[in-house]
Amino acid sequence: MTKTFSESWYRVANQRICLRPVVRVRRQNFRGERWIVLENPFSNQYFRLRPAAYEFVARLRPDRTVEEVWQQCLTRFPDAAPSQESVIQLLSQLYFANLLQYDLAADSAQLFERYKKRRQREIGFQFLNLMFMRFPLLDPDRFLVRTLPLVRKLISPFGALLWLLVVGYGLTIVAGSFGALRAQGQGVLAPNNLFLLYLGLVVVKTFHEFGHAYFCRRFGGEVHVMGVMLMIFTPMPYVDATSSWSFRERWKRALVGAAGMIVEIFIAAIAAFFWAHTGPGIVQSLAYNIMFVASVSTVIFNVNPLMRFDGYYILSDLLEIPNLNQRATLHLRHLAETRLFGVRNSESPAGTRREAGWLTFFGIASGIYRVIIFTGVLLAVADRFLIIGIVMAAVCLVSWAVVPVVRFAKYLAASPRLDRVRPRAAGVTAGLAGLIILLLGVVPFPCSFRAPGVVRASQRAILVNPTAGILESLPAESGSLVKRGQPLLQLKNPELEIQLAAARAHLDEVNARLLKAMKHESADIEPLTRLRDFAGDQLAKLAADADNLTVRAPYDGVWVAPQIKFRRGGWLERGSEAGLLVNPAAFKFVATVREEDVNALFARDLHGADARLYGECGLALMVTNWQVVPGGQQVLPSSSLGWAAGGEVPVAMEDNMQGNKTVEPFFEVRGDLGPRSEVILLDGRSGKIRFQLPAEPLLPRWMRSLWQLLQKRYEI
Repeated sequence: MTKTFSESWYRVANQRICLRPVVRVRRQNFRGERWIVLENPFSNQYFRLRPAAYEFVARLRPDRTVEEVWQQCLTRFPDAAPSQESVIQLLSQLYFANLLQYDLAADSAQLFERYKKRRQREIGFQFLNLMFMRFPLLDPDRFLVRTLPLVRKLISPFGALLWLLVVGYGLTIVAGSFGALRAQGQGVLAPNNLFLLYLGLVVVKTFHEFGHAYFCRRFGGEVHVMGVMLMIFTPMPYVDATSSWSFRERWKRALVGAAGMIVEIFIAAIAAFFWAHTGPGIVQSLAYNIMFVASVSTVIFNVNPLMRFDGYYILSDLLEIPNLNQRATLHLRHLAETRLFGVRNSESPAGTRREAGWLTFFGIASGIYRVIIFTGVLLAVADRFLIIGIVMAAVCLVSWAVVPVVRFAKYLAASPRLDRVRPRAAGVTAGLAGLIILLLGVVPFPCSFRAPGVVRASQRAILVNPTAGILESLPAESGSLVKRGQPLLQLKNPELEIQLAAARAHLDEVNARLLKAMKHESADIEPLTRLRDFAGDQLAKLAADADNLTVRAPYDGVWVAPQIKFRRGGWLERGSEAGLLVNPAAFKFVATVREEDVNALFARDLHGADARLYGECGLALMVTNWQVVPGGQQVLPSSSLGWAAGGEVPVAMEDNMQGNKTVEPFFEVRGDLGPRSEVILLDGRSGKIRFQLPAEPLLPRWMRSLWQLLQKRYEI
């Protein structure tokens, strides 16, 4: 709802202008509403108009002034004719898009000047968008036209049927060999596989871009730009298929957007066939890398509509919201102007409440997602190339923080939209900035951190058999409560019995000889006495071994040995683990605390700690008398805490057998668990402990976490 009359109308009222002859005009329908698309083939730019605006633009001629055309529209369409302010905005946008023609010699010079400024803006935008720089190289349109008859059959119902058959066969291969595919994926980032991974990336993305190009050409569009895009400094091909935006049918536009993913999945299915029918070697490895690239890149980038890749344009067509990202930004600005600044003549680009909801959600979600993705990319690049990562971080800081702040300051100071509400806008902005600073830097918020851990009995022992033997019987069943000294295992060792009998006979012989020497040969008394002592020690040792054939409980507790029954009648070597004896009277919680969190345990007063066990997270157990085991460790108290067993602690890849050797050192914290009848405490049950720290503002926490991250990853 703009003003009918404008104070600046005199600037354009007497101008004689018209659309350039090369401009192409097409019609499109969005949400049941007709739009007019103006195409400039010289710059491959598109401009969408509502029918009422096009009624005005179509009547512009060199022999009519803008005032005459506006009066004519006002006479013929009194309710739908654009206002003077709308006409000024429309003509300015068309002018800078090089869609208007003046019958003046100076206009040609201004045309090239505007083109030069547009190129400068594009170069500046490309510099700010350092992660996705584009370099156009050639015009593939002639090649596409010549080869389209060969590809046309594939872009048809026959091609769709062929695609379904090939992809279906590829899915059966993947489903039947998922274990082998998963195992091979462990080494996809190994140094000896990086070249094949990049080669597969180039192959997949080349076919991907040609898929966009051929589908666009098949439906009547033109593709005049093909080049190289440095995606995170990785060269990859790209094509400009924006001419599909002018297609009248929505399904054609969506199909062009999905063409790259359609081709990728088809290539991945063919690669699955080669992977399954070739032996280990370069061909199989390349086929696997092609499958990996086609699946990962499609899920993370192409399908995701929150970044301006294929999924974004498909979603835009399915929702029938053209220029989704731009309109979402304008809608968020409209909300800020109307709800915060009190601007009355602000107009939302949304036509309905449903469309407004989509624009609000997309604008907020896409902004958050971009920050998360770009932050992850910056960290990944800095891990390998620190200098490049620092440069990229500086550019992102400028483009995400400095440039928006400068633009917003100019908007507050000079925007005509805020002429009547500028003091309120400045006051609201200052108030919000102060509130954010107050909330982040001054107001303390509850502070805590969590660490994974496992329940351990205060008294627990892994029982082993001190003497080798045959497991003869199990006096106590696994899971039963036993008393101190109660037999748990009964072993039998026939060889030990023979050795014990021989030792007794030998001792009797030595004693007899010693008695004889006392009567007749006094010189033999001392050697025989020493021999008797040795024989007695040997007999005592064998007797102790015989007594240890009965494994007894060292204290009261629960006997846990679920597998020992399968070893009955078998030979148990000395020191074999027979089972676990757990005293259920008291338990401890053993937690693994990261190095960056353990400082809080020493430097600040804790307000308490509680643990929650998986399966009963709603019940908290108080942890008291906790203590930090000095020195960093790299062996987990239980394998269930590591990645190999589904835990969250990263473990070393070379530790394939145990799965309890961590990648980074940690500190072990032990504390007594308070009694609670509702929670079932079992030795080995995992959970998390929460340490409650003193309240602290958010900003110091974030700064400390950032500094720890830089020190840990880059030793800054």
